[in-house]
Formats: sequence, structure tokens, C-alpha cells
Amino acid sequence: MSDPFFFDPFDAVSVADVASWVAGDLPGGGGETSISGVAPLEDAASGDLVFFDNTKYLAELEVTRAAACLVSKRHVAKIPEGVVAIVVAEPYKAWGIVLGRLYPTALRPHAMDATGRGISPNARVDDSADLEDGVCIEAGASIGPGVEIGAGSVIQANAVVGAGVRIGRNSTVGANAVLQHALIGDRVIVHPGVCIGQDGFGFAMGPGGHLKVPQIGRVIVQDDVEIGANTTVDRGANRDTVIGEGTKIDNQVQIGHNVVIGRHCVIVSQVGISGSATLEDYVAIGGQSGVRGHVTIGMGAQIAAVSVVEADVPAGARYGGVPAKPVKVWFREVKTLAKLAERGLGTRDKD
Repeated sequence: MSDPFFFDPFDAVSVADVASWVAGDLPGGGGETSISGVAPLEDAASGDLVFFDNTKYLAELEVTRAAACLVSKRHVAKIPEGVVAIVVAEPYKAWGIVLGRLYPTALRPHAMDATGRGISPNARVDDSADLEDGVCIEAGASIGPGVEIGAGSVIQANAVVGAGVRIGRNSTVGANAVLQHALIGDRVIVHPGVCIGQDGFGFAMGPGGHLKVPQIGRVIVQDDVEIGANTTVDRGANRDTVIGEGTKIDNQVQIGHNVVIGRHCVIVSQVGISGSATLEDYVAIGGQSGVRGHVTIGMGAQIAAVSVVEADVPAGARYGGVPAKPVKVWFREVKTLAKLAERGLGTRDKD
């Protein structure tokens, strides 16, 4: 069986070129060294570029055989002899910039059709849909009545774009995604399996049964948002569900009705955000955390993984635990419980 690589190889570049892309310094010279590949520290060979940004991998750095390494100033001394140091302030960010130059097709999903344009004869596009020039609709996709899609956008195989949905320019809707009751901005990435705009979970509950409450809002996804695979975003009940500009959402996240997420937030995998919660700009939530409905998480706040937010969180705060609380308080509680547990175990052992 062949062993394909899914991204086209790049033409060799010099270390000097790489340094110029990331405003890097070359304190030991070596700008003429050629870079023909990229690799992890432990697998790198002659010609490869690597990066170092986590002391956990210091042992791998010290024995790497790479041609060059993106590294911060404080770790330059750890670079092995013969490896060119490209000194940058933020090695991981620099690595991302370099990879974007070397492998531009890895930055967003692309059409399976090599031309990346046109409508497959096996797609269904309603006659009333308005598609700008350069839109690509792949086989099996279904585009409903009144849909508008901007130039350069790609609708991948078997995706469904429901009636009246608007999609901006240079956006991508992944395979098997379903969009309804939604307005999608420019340069948005919707990964495979995402569902946007379905009913919010709204019922008037009672002993005689649960009355379904119609959900009549929309979903607004602003520019430069990325939504990970199999994430679900419910439409609003009586107002809109909003995802702000530049926000990045991981796979398998649940966003309830009327939720408002600010600009440039980061929401990691398997987070659940209940209806009518508000995340202000630059909020970060760790994986497998839950947010109760109707709470507000203030601007720039950070929530640790596997936490439950049950009350408002102040701007800039760092919270964690169940229920979530300031991390210093949380850590003290954990240490105190650990000490009590140790004492209890010691008592039983003596008995």
C-alpha cells in the first residue's frame, strides 16, 4: 500500500527566508542553510525545520538532527551544534506562520474538485438561490430556495444549506454539515458534520406533558469564525444566537439558544453552553466544561477544563472546579481535601 502525503511538497527555502517571514534573528548565522521539510524534534533529519516551545520536550531538543529550529532567546543555548537557531519571541506562533507559507492548502478545507469552482451536476441548487461567481458546490450538496452564497465559498459534499441562509465570501461549509436559519460571514470555516440553526431546546414543562415552544430566532456567525466538526449551534428562541468575529470553536461543542459569544473567544472540545449565556470578548473555556444558562462570563476570563460555571464570572478572572470559583480558592480546596484524605487513610491503617 502506498503512503500518500496529503499536502503538496514545497520548494526548498533558505533559513534566511524563514527568518524574514517571522522577524527572527540568526545569532549564529546559517541563513544560507536550506530547508526542504518540517518535522517533530525527535524525527527531524537534515533539511528539516523544527520548533521548540515547551520544556517538556527539552530532551528531544538536545538531540534533534534538524537543520534549523525556531526557538526563544532563553533556550538558544540548548540547541545542538550544527542546528541553526532562528530566535523569535513566540516559537509556536512563528511555526504557524511558517507552515501557513509552506502549506497554504492546510489552512482551510478545500474543494475535492481540483478546480475549486463550479457546481457539480450531482448537486441540487434551487433556481432561486443567488450564487456569486467562483462558488463551488460539490456532489450531493443541497442548496435551498432563497440562499445567497458569496464568491470563493465552497460547499462540500452532501452539505445542506437551508432556505434563506446567507453565506459570505471565501467561507467553507464542510461535508455533511447542515445550516438553517443562519447568517454566515466572510472567511468562516464550518467543519464536517456541524449543525447550525436547528431548534433550541425549548419546552414549557408540566405534569401533563411538555409543550414545545417555537424557536423563532436565528444564528449569526460573524467573520473569521471557525467551528469544529460535529459541533451544534441552536438558533435563538426569541432573539438571535450570536458567535462573534474571530472566535474559534473546537469539535463536539454544544451551544444553546440565545447564547451570545463575543469576539476572539476560544472554546475547546466538548464544552456545553446553556441557553441565554453570554461570553464577552476573548473568553477561553477549557475542554469538557459546562456553562449554566443566563450567566455572563466577563471579557478575557478563563475557565479551566472540566469545570462547571454556575454564576457570573468577572472580567479577566481565572476560574475552575465544580462549581467554578477563582483558581486560587479552588487549588486551596483541592490541597485541603487531599490532606484530609491522607489523614483519614492513616487513621484507618492504624486501626
